[in-house]
Amino acid sequence: MKIKKGDTVKILKGKDNGKTGKVIKVDYKNESVLVEGLNFYKKHTRPKRQGEKGEIIQVSRPIKISNIGLFCAYCNQPVRFGCRFEKDQKVRFCLKCKNAI
Repeated sequence: MKIKKGDTVKILKGKDNGKTGKVIKVDYKNESVLVEGLNFYKKHTRPKRQGEKGEIIQVSRPIKISNIGLFCAYCNQPVRFGCRFEKDQKVRFCLKCKNAI
């Protein structure tokens, strides 16, 4: 997988289609990512002690890597990217505008 923690991605499918966010966590085994502030679900919790009330909390769930695209700030859209070496460092670049991501 070529998506890394800290990348800005755009969601291509699902209920948050078209929204952008920053990657918090990448799960290589399940090929999914956790995006900050997106893909929330409501979870009902039971009271743990007597006298407490149950509540509904929002939980962010992971998204499959095939449903997101790396976001290019110059093109302002999700793009495909390539890799090249600049000054002995590997740099990812947008295939449309050729700028580094």
